[in-house]
Formats: sequence, C-alpha cells, structure tokens
Amino acid sequence: MTPETSPRGANPAGTAVDFASVMRRAVALSLNGPAHNANPRVGCVVLDAHGTVIAEGWHRGAGTPHAEVDALSQLSPAQVRGATFVVTLEPCNHTGRTGPCADALIAAGVSRVVFGLSDPGDVEGGGGDKLRAAGIDVIGGVCADDVMAVVRDWYESAALGRAVVTVKWASSLDGRAAASDGTSQWISGEPARERVHLQRSTHDAIAVGTSTVIADNPSLTARMPDGTLYEHQPIPVVIGEREVRGERLGAHPRDAIFLRTRDLSRALVDLRERGIHSLYVEGGPTLASAFVEAGLADRFFIFLAPLLLGGDKLALTDIGVTTLSERVDLAIESIESLGDDIFITARPTHNTKVSTLTHPHREEA
Repeated sequence: MTPETSPRGANPAGTAVDFASVMRRAVALSLNGPAHNANPRVGCVVLDAHGTVIAEGWHRGAGTPHAEVDALSQLSPAQVRGATFVVTLEPCNHTGRTGPCADALIAAGVSRVVFGLSDPGDVEGGGGDKLRAAGIDVIGGVCADDVMAVVRDWYESAALGRAVVTVKWASSLDGRAAASDGTSQWISGEPARERVHLQRSTHDAIAVGTSTVIADNPSLTARMPDGTLYEHQPIPVVIGEREVRGERLGAHPRDAIFLRTRDLSRALVDLRERGIHSLYVEGGPTLASAFVEAGLADRFFIFLAPLLLGGDKLALTDIGVTTLSERVDLAIESIESLGDDIFITARPTHNTKVSTLTHPHREEA
C-alpha cells in the first residue's frame, strides 16, 4: 500500500473531515519546535465533534509537554470528550521526562486519534495499539511522507538506536582527495564548498579523526559565504585513541566531544544518548573508510571535481572489499551540478532498514 494523500473520515457529528489537510497544518505547527533537539518536532491539531479546530499544540523540546499534552492543556474536560486529535507522530507509550501521551488521551476521553508516522522506538512505540485497546478510533499513516520530511534524522536514529551517519568527501574524478604531496585545497570549487558548509549546519554533529585534527587543525564550523556563522553549529566530534586538542576546535562555539575509541558502533550509540541524531563525517579518508567498512554509513555526499591527480591519496582506503562480490553497492538518489563540480547523493543498498523507513506506508484504520 502507498501512503494515502487525501484520507477522509466522519467525525462524531457525521461531518466529513479531510484529515490530510488537517495533518499538513499539524506538520506546519511542528516546525515551531527546535530542529536540533533530543526529541522530534511534533505538531497537533484538535477537532471538535463538528470538525472545527478547537486547539493546536507543538512540542518545544526535551522536558516540555508533548504536542498532544500541550493541546490538551488548552481545553476543558467537556471539550476533550468526543474530540479528534490529529498529531504528526504516534502518541508515545512510555514514561520519560513526561508521562505517556497515549495514557493522557485515554484518560481525557478523546474519540479519535489520527497520526502521521508510527513511533519507531522499541520502548516508546505502541501508543496506537494502546489507544485502540481502550476503544479509541485510530488512523495511522496520514501524510506520512510530509511528516518524515521533518523528522527523518530523528526517526532513522530512533529506529537504528544510534546516530545516523552521512559520509562526505571531495575528490578528483579518479578518486583522489589530495595530490601526492598532500595538498588538497582546493579540489572542489566555491559552490561546492558553500554547499558543504550548509550541510554542516543541518547536522547535529560533525566528525573527524585524530589524524585530521593533527594535520589540518580544522575549525569544523558551518560558515555562510560571507564568513559569518550559521545560526546552528554542529557539535565537533573527534574520534580516535590518540589524545589531541586542536587549537581552532577550542574556539568553536560548541564544546567538542572527544571519543577515544575505535568502536564506531559504540560511539554512535553514545552520541545518540547525548541527543545527537545526525553525524556528518568529513575527515579524513581513514575515518570515512572505517565507517563504510563497518556498514555504518547511511548516506553519502560525494563531490567530484573535473580534474585528475593520480597517486595514492585516495578519498577512501581499505573498506574490507577483497573481491567484487564483497563490493558496497550504492543507490544514487540525486546528481547535481555545482559550478564545475558534480554533487552525488547516494545510499548503500544493503541498508534495507533505513530504506524501508524512508518510504512509510499507511496503516489501516
């Protein structure tokens, strides 16, 4: 089944309601919440028995009321009874900093709950089933693609139980990240470099290896073309067993995280426990190759410059492939021209769990 674009249903008064339209309003409300937070952006719209909007709510970040509870707080008990709650994410079914939203809705006596995406968490999920068991009418999967566009990194991170990884590199057409003498600035052109800084600003954190810190003393900030900083700055993460302290990292507006380990799986779980859902892996070839070899690269951002360098300074080194049958197959998602360069977005085809998540299906009512 494919996601339903215009699901309709009758409210308790018998009036037809276009839940897709209401869900899109809930998605818009969710954008009021913080983009980079331990919790996802969630919006909620409440309809009375006649289909009239009587309350709206959204989640304002970890530790604050969830969207459903925010909307509930605006209503009297009489208004809630018989109401329909349209919420972007399935009401949670666990106690964290706040109580389960599913229990709050059941206690309030709502008539129906319509949600966009099922909660992928093993602990947090199951709210829809609890609501159904309590006799509440539940419809899931409404405008799931619209909701996923807002919460994708959080959603994939919750499902995988770790931070989601984007591996980025810039190289010549023959796959070299630097010339034989080690010089690498600048392989890609200015439009590509501007895109890289924009990408940094959309991720929770940015990772490099200890060798990159020692060799390049990077700042790891996200800068606009005029040199000023983007409002959101990724948290610098340095992975490796050597103790390093980059001078320019000390001037970063966010405190750097130093993970003195070679266990990348554990590192990604650690980052998620710190509220980091998306990690931009930028350098160098050793670290990028380690993520690929471990099967932990969820997405690739590849910038190809129209030049040849030859030599041994490869963008990727050993990724554990010794024969063709062990290759890492990629699905190309997009190809874009950026000045003279080519920008490719791709995902590994073996990562079927993430691939399934990014194409949600509608549940039956």
